Amino acid sequence: MPDDKAISEAEMEARLHGICFKTGPPRRIGVELEWLLYDPHIPARPIEAARLEAAVTALRGLPLRSAITFEPGGQVELSSLPADSLTACVESAAADLVLVRSLLSGLGLDLAGHGHDPWRPPRRFLTTPRYECMETYFDRRGPAGRSMMCSTASVQVCVDAGHEEPGPLGMARRWRLAHLLGAVLTAAFANSPLRQGRPTGYRSTRQAVWTAMEPGRTHAPPDGGDPRTAWAHYVLDAPVMAIRDEKAPWAVPSGVTFRQWARTGLPRPPTLDDLDFHASTLFPPVRPRGHLELRMIDAQSGEDGWIVPLAVTVALFDDPQAAETVYRVVKPLAETAGARPAPGNRLWRAAARHGLADPELRAAAVSCFATALEALPRIGASPAIVAAVAGFTDRYVARGRCPADDLLAPLTGKEGRP
Repeated sequence: MPDDKAISEAEMEARLHGICFKTGPPRRIGVELEWLLYDPHIPARPIEAARLEAAVTALRGLPLRSAITFEPGGQVELSSLPADSLTACVESAAADLVLVRSLLSGLGLDLAGHGHDPWRPPRRFLTTPRYECMETYFDRRGPAGRSMMCSTASVQVCVDAGHEEPGPLGMARRWRLAHLLGAVLTAAFANSPLRQGRPTGYRSTRQAVWTAMEPGRTHAPPDGGDPRTAWAHYVLDAPVMAIRDEKAPWAVPSGVTFRQWARTGLPRPPTLDDLDFHASTLFPPVRPRGHLELRMIDAQSGEDGWIVPLAVTVALFDDPQAAETVYRVVKPLAETAGARPAPGNRLWRAAARHGLADPELRAAAVSCFATALEALPRIGASPAIVAAVAGFTDRYVARGRCPADDLLAPLTGKEGRP
């Protein structure tokens, strides 16, 4: 809960400047894996609350290296420890997944890798004040917020912010790269074309849901200028979702930015804890948390499907030669994107709707994946990781397809063309 020391606007900006981009040689990586929890015998039936609670309790008792948490709809999230190499990150997360899957199998449950639940409507399981307020807040705008909270899952890749100095591994370059390459990653790994068993018209319904939500909370900061300043202004000018209170229900303001709250001091002055909590309620496609958290990739099917987006992203960000090459590949995409921030611009909308059926995104993906395959041995990726990326490239990228097309094919008979 919040402390009782109010802070000034200048202190808020200094705080955000100090924690959002921690620069230095890119060294550590991490991955956050979200999964839908389901009964493989009756996937379309919601899991009973008591059964879900028992599974959560059992999962929390596992001796995992990753942190395990749960999203509002009961989705399972594993957050790896920072690793010094791609192979180490993969091996650690994979070992934890073996334990999780084994335990769930004994309970008659399993993990499904889809960006959006293809079977069930959203149903909130967690009842903490944070999620009570979040639901109330998002319901004011429409149903997208509930879908995001309860029906979506992703592979989130974490890479270091990069050098302070300019260059292929510089922080400003990596920040811009993330917002252009992010559309390519969205398209290549789109894996959520269904809602309650029916096609939605999107290859990534998950990304469409994020785009439909409140721009001041889920879209990127404006492009250009210093990333630290842009992020600090973005956070302070974003609407407040909740004002916490130890003795009463949390307030859910309407249309009040954090900056306005700080200036009025009503119903009480915000504190440093309030600022940190507020920042945790913002969900742009790339979130700076000292490192860069890339949040645009749909969860992937199969036991090790998540390895491919992790490997491709790390190779393109952390190998200097690959970073320079891929930046030249994606830089022209800025013209298609236009001035609107991701994911609300034309480039990101095309990625969500069409995946790699979009010719421009397909051409960029072919170059990006070829570059990643060249870079993976240079960053010490294991042969198994390289083989996984090569297999995905052959099956999908080279053919202008994405995993969503596999899910659509039985419904359309056309390799996923709606």
